[in-house]
Amino acid sequence: MTAERWMVKNKKADFAEISRRFGVSEVLARLMVNRDIREPEQIEAYLHPDRAMLHSPFLMKDVEKACGILEDKLAAGARIRIIGDYDVDGVVSVYVLYTALSALGAAVDYRIPDRVTDGYGINPSMIDRAYRDGVDTILTCDNGISAIEQVAYARSLGMTVIVTDHHDLPYEETDQGRRYRIPEADAVINPKQPDCAYPFRGLCGAAVAFKLVTALLARAGMKERADSYIPYVAIATVCDVMDLTDENRVLVSLGLQELRRTKNPGLAMLIAKNGLVPEQLGAYHLGFVIGPCLNATGRLETAERGVRLLLASDSEQAESLAAELKDLNDKRKSMTQDGVEQAMRIVEEELREDKVLVVYLPGCHESLAGIVAGRIREAACRPAIVLTDSNGMLKGSARSIEAYNIYEELVKCRDLLLKFGGHPLAAGMSLAKENLEAFRSRLNQNCRLTKEDLIPKVSIDIVMPLGYVTEELIGELTLLEPFGKGNPKPLFAERNLRFRRAYEIGRTTRYLKFRVENAYGRIMDALYFGDADAFDQAVTEHFGAGELAKLYQGRENAVRMSVTYYPSVNEYNGTRRLQIVIQNYMPEA
Repeated sequence: MTAERWMVKNKKADFAEISRRFGVSEVLARLMVNRDIREPEQIEAYLHPDRAMLHSPFLMKDVEKACGILEDKLAAGARIRIIGDYDVDGVVSVYVLYTALSALGAAVDYRIPDRVTDGYGINPSMIDRAYRDGVDTILTCDNGISAIEQVAYARSLGMTVIVTDHHDLPYEETDQGRRYRIPEADAVINPKQPDCAYPFRGLCGAAVAFKLVTALLARAGMKERADSYIPYVAIATVCDVMDLTDENRVLVSLGLQELRRTKNPGLAMLIAKNGLVPEQLGAYHLGFVIGPCLNATGRLETAERGVRLLLASDSEQAESLAAELKDLNDKRKSMTQDGVEQAMRIVEEELREDKVLVVYLPGCHESLAGIVAGRIREAACRPAIVLTDSNGMLKGSARSIEAYNIYEELVKCRDLLLKFGGHPLAAGMSLAKENLEAFRSRLNQNCRLTKEDLIPKVSIDIVMPLGYVTEELIGELTLLEPFGKGNPKPLFAERNLRFRRAYEIGRTTRYLKFRVENAYGRIMDALYFGDADAFDQAVTEHFGAGELAKLYQGRENAVRMSVTYYPSVNEYNGTRRLQIVIQNYMPEA
């Protein structure tokens, strides 16, 4: 059982006054304060997200400049090529820009790099192809902010270049401090630029593209059309793991409402193929069902297939593409599991002492490196990088923890890398194979993570006995949705639960269901969707094998645990029963 540090949030506020003023329970008031939502205007915006809360796109640097350029190109009939990225954010960015420019009458097409042969972002060969095709203007989305040389090359050929991106800006440390290196494009739209006045910097690439088309459409007298893109931007925001705060929360809240009744044939068919109920669609389904299907095209084939799904105009085409995407994602899941198992063996056998895990998996499909790295990070609670062979060099992806800014650490290794880019928590890189050990060594030598940093932290909102769980509370918790990064699902805790009975459930994966009782005699069903074998092992280690056997037999036993949980309602054959879903458990001495 992995050691965890449980911490109860203890933020102070006048919960009774918040409850009275906004007509919510004190539990909900405390949950909002725990998320630093405490000022009246913040609370109002949080409880009632609205389109009017979105910031004006004209506040973003170079948006008006880019609009002017594109309007001139439209008038001249110049050919415009959109160059995106192969993940969900890139696919949606391309869709937003392509359909908006097409509606304005542009001579526009799009290209998405092949993950294996082209790599991330715009590259010289794509520029050469654009030049041969008679393209006048290149418009990047979800990439381009690091493409200093590529942008310069395109402009040397006489092409106009507009960059829209959201990634961190490349920089160099100098005696005068940090110097940012920004491509000398005709316009650069990225809210992270130091001289950009836009009030929110946490947008995904598709949201930045959305800001540009919102401005373009408004100037063309088609302002209302921009709202039709919000559902797509919601998908990208969740899948690119953006903080669900500020206008991201508005975009995802409004987007989910529209996605539940989407008329887009491709999305509707993808929802159906995955057995989802449209009316129950939530942020979880975007991030863990819909998104992975769109992502699978860029991982195993071409991401342009994902764009084609969104563009599908009839049900027959939509059904064919949706089926292909789901099949690709199923294949991706199997390949991922193989990669995770290989990687964890290497970690256990060779890298146990490393604080930054650099795992070389020569047989892993390079498109899966990021997913495998994420699974290693979750299992080991350490930054993880997975590298694999690619065209005579190594390519890989990193996934990090909150205490370790992987992008800044890669900057310190730039002399060992051929190319890199990303965020504090995720990055990509390529390097010569002979630099592998030096790269691993330097990352670990530079690492300042403490043992405390590597202990998983469980942040509990409220210690709440089971007697407080009611249908009214569960209904009220929906006001906090959508949940995700920056707006986590509330986590409650109950001490010293008696585990009266355990049952095995699940057809293909073993999950657990319990009957639990608290100190006040409240009995409730509890579900656990984590590692059932690890649970059994923890019970055996703390209470003995005999007590585990009694637990499954429903006999009197000694198993007592504190748990963290989220409450829910189980509805079956017209009967509704309160239950909790256990997230973490801690055996009581």
